[in-house]
Amino acid sequence: MTRSIIPLAPGVRAARWASLGLALTLLSACSVTPPYQRPEMPVPATFKEAGATWAPAAPADALDRGPWWELFGDAELNRLAEQVQLSNQNIAAAVAAYAQAQAVVRQQRAGLLPSVSLSGGATRSGGEGASRSGTTTQASLGVDWAPDLWGRLESGVNNAQASAQASEADLASARLSAVGSLASAYFQLREADAEIGLLQATVEGYERSLQIARNRYSAGVVAQTDVLQAQTQLANARADLATARQNRARFEHALAVLTGQAPSDFVVPSAPWVAQVPQVPPGVPSTLLQRRPDIASAERAVAAANAQIGIQRAAYFPSLSLGATLGSGGSSVADLFKASGTVWSLGLSIAQTVFDAGATAARVEEAQAARDARVAVYRQTVLTAFQSVEDQLTVLRTLREQEPLRREAVSAAERTAQQLLNRYREGQVGYTEVVTAQVSALSAQRALLQLQVNRQLAVVALVQALGGGWQAPWQPPA
Repeated sequence: MTRSIIPLAPGVRAARWASLGLALTLLSACSVTPPYQRPEMPVPATFKEAGATWAPAAPADALDRGPWWELFGDAELNRLAEQVQLSNQNIAAAVAAYAQAQAVVRQQRAGLLPSVSLSGGATRSGGEGASRSGTTTQASLGVDWAPDLWGRLESGVNNAQASAQASEADLASARLSAVGSLASAYFQLREADAEIGLLQATVEGYERSLQIARNRYSAGVVAQTDVLQAQTQLANARADLATARQNRARFEHALAVLTGQAPSDFVVPSAPWVAQVPQVPPGVPSTLLQRRPDIASAERAVAAANAQIGIQRAAYFPSLSLGATLGSGGSSVADLFKASGTVWSLGLSIAQTVFDAGATAARVEEAQAARDARVAVYRQTVLTAFQSVEDQLTVLRTLREQEPLRREAVSAAERTAQQLLNRYREGQVGYTEVVTAQVSALSAQRALLQLQVNRQLAVVALVQALGGGWQAPWQPPA
């Protein structure tokens, strides 16, 4: 590496410096960063599963009008969703990461401007053996500027800005994920409430059946096996009730953590389950690229990697820096302001790497490979997003078709169980048939509850797959 300092004579005219500054300004417009283009992705015209059977929402742009969780019509869910955005620690970490990325952008932008330094000091010298004693003062003002001839600094700014935008998308993704997890846990808690109510009613019914079996056994009409079967059935129902209460407590603990609270200090009172399933408009696939935060983050990572190529390419070219100092000194503070004690200097520094054994070329190739990897990650993210939407549309369609069948099965199983219990009272059937019918009815009822919560969970998953109505400010509106 060679470096030369070119001192400027005191008589250089200001016009020559103005010409040099203009030339450096023109050179700074030269950038070696490849032009950035968003990676191409084949986008289908419509979702495969969003056919004629899909019922559009009213209004059709519900996801863009406001918070998506309000579509479920549950006031308690709305309250918790607002709280999770204020207290969730994953969101807090994402907010801090975004603030850090913004600070990096400001730091990179500061490199485009000159830096000014001011220094000064005073020294008092003397002593018993010294010929003279006194005070020496000095002050200097320095200016350093490295013009961005090849766009290296600008590429650094672009890199930092794209990274900050990716952090902003990660923040939106964290919010979407946290609220989605909250909604899923909340709906499962409400399903547990409904299941607890069902099992409590079932236990009461099984207690009555046990009493009927005991009465018939005491009358010598039936064998003791009927009583034993009724006791077994009742014990199993009570065990299932304990499991349902355990599941509810587990979901309540999850809600506490999501809202940034300790589980011991958090309670969600039992309440009727609002089993509302809103219709969410899937839109068209192209809007998915603008709505999903993870897609936006992956695309901004490609832009940052593209800017990194320009940073590495700039090492092929010489770097220049301008320096100027203005200083003054004397034996007192008053001497600092005298023209006779003023000293100034101007300098131009040029540095160029002559030989690095191909290290610069290797760094450029590394940056290009990193960009290609980011492009592949972006495309895979888009494909995965399309798959998620198609999967949830399929799930919603299937569950919607299953619900009337499940309701029909529940109705038939309940009637069968009641009729067999009546016939058992009259001694027409054995208790084994009653047990079988009651178990079948309980299984059908619990399956219906599970289907209803699965429909709500599928809507939440679809909202997350569609991006939750989030829009990046640097992207064109959908």
